[in-house]
Amino acid sequence: MKLVKWTLWVTMLTITSFAAQARDSRQNFNIEMALAEGRNKGVIATDIQLRFGEDSLISGTKRIGEYTANKKTNAFNKTDMEACHWAFLSAIKSLQNRARKQGGDAVVNIRSNYKQQDFRSATEFQCGAGHLMAGVTMVGTVVKL
Repeated sequence: MKLVKWTLWVTMLTITSFAAQARDSRQNFNIEMALAEGRNKGVIATDIQLRFGEDSLISGTKRIGEYTANKKTNAFNKTDMEACHWAFLSAIKSLQNRARKQGGDAVVNIRSNYKQQDFRSATEFQCGAGHLMAGVTMVGTVVKL
């Protein structure tokens, strides 16, 4: 019985210490730098325009709908920037695919919405980075120009 209690105590201590070391830091990264990387790798298409930040909705456009892309990636053995760029590019690719599917040719008013906190910027996106995972949530409006 003492062995069972001892084992349970050690297990709980180990789990608690891992939880105390867990990291979930919210960081901002440069949009253009990530997009350039995505274009170089062929991840980001050029047929669907992308506009970031507030007031990027173009007048005279047909608004199709607002869509969300929530993407996560394995951050193990990657820098925060590498992991966050990958998650961001996956989310943007998802928004572009949605635009194509819905008959749009642009995604505008693109913004971060990590953990339900709206962040609008024409130059930066937000990413949550931890020891094992990194993730972004991007929201954008699909339009037909």
